[in-house]
Amino acid sequence: MAILSHHHNKYPLRSLQHVPTCHHQRRSHTRVTCSVTTTSTKPSSNPDQLIVEPGLDRLVSTPPPLVTPTSSPLLNDPSLQSTWSHRAWVATGCTTVMISLAKSMVAAANSHIWLEPMLAGYIGYILADLGSGVYHWGIDNYGDASTPIFGSQIEAFQGHHKWPWTITRRQFANNLHSLARVITFTVLPLDILCHDPTVQGLVGVCSGCIMFSQQFHAWAHGTKSKLPPPVVALQDAGVLVSRSQHGAHHRPPYNNNYCIVSGIWNEILDKHKVFEALEMVLFFKLGVRPRSWSEPNSDWIEETETHSQVTVH
Repeated sequence: MAILSHHHNKYPLRSLQHVPTCHHQRRSHTRVTCSVTTTSTKPSSNPDQLIVEPGLDRLVSTPPPLVTPTSSPLLNDPSLQSTWSHRAWVATGCTTVMISLAKSMVAAANSHIWLEPMLAGYIGYILADLGSGVYHWGIDNYGDASTPIFGSQIEAFQGHHKWPWTITRRQFANNLHSLARVITFTVLPLDILCHDPTVQGLVGVCSGCIMFSQQFHAWAHGTKSKLPPPVVALQDAGVLVSRSQHGAHHRPPYNNNYCIVSGIWNEILDKHKVFEALEMVLFFKLGVRPRSWSEPNSDWIEETETHSQVTVH
């Protein structure tokens, strides 16, 4: 689910080649032969292998093009630095989450009910991981920079595939401020209106994990020797998404291991091909192809950092 920030205005963007569309020829019975199967994690290396035989009575859309900056960011680039606005949003988001957790604990102490809030908190932790995977899958595969609301994040995630190491250079508040803003607006009303310890336990843990998922993501790109020992211990224990598990997401076919909180859902979702099934549903219902059905262009394949990118000028 940090990525290159949406502050990419200084980098010119270019659209990659569209996958050719398939046009209908005449109206009759429809027969669609698709290279996507449930027996392979990557349908084909050829994006043109979607065969639409005569009789298709609607056009099939192409997958959204990949859009990445044409020049790689430097360590001292302003887009990687935290601003006071970023810090303010992170402080507000953390305060909102802490209020939710505090209300849960106080209400639990007053009512002498502890088991339900604790179980609710654990469920919130599990749901946060699942939510991070669904969201990550969606913006990796659909939409582009012009998509309303999510466009900047879609663009940022595409850049992240090109330069994943950049997330380790991004300052803390810069990395978390977008999610902190969302958490503030969604959780604060619940803090004011809800006093149930179980609900607040679920909301507090779930929202906190979602807000910090980008930091868990950054740690998953870190080098073991440079990470704090407690973080490494949590990764090895499976509490936080591990470096090896998330590393698989950045290798071909780029269509697995989407969850970035604990990664507990990754094996389940990938084994049962849940996202592939969702892609097929969206394709046959809406005619929309995901990016994962096409061979990734070279602009989406990881580029390692160079000396000029790790040196402060």
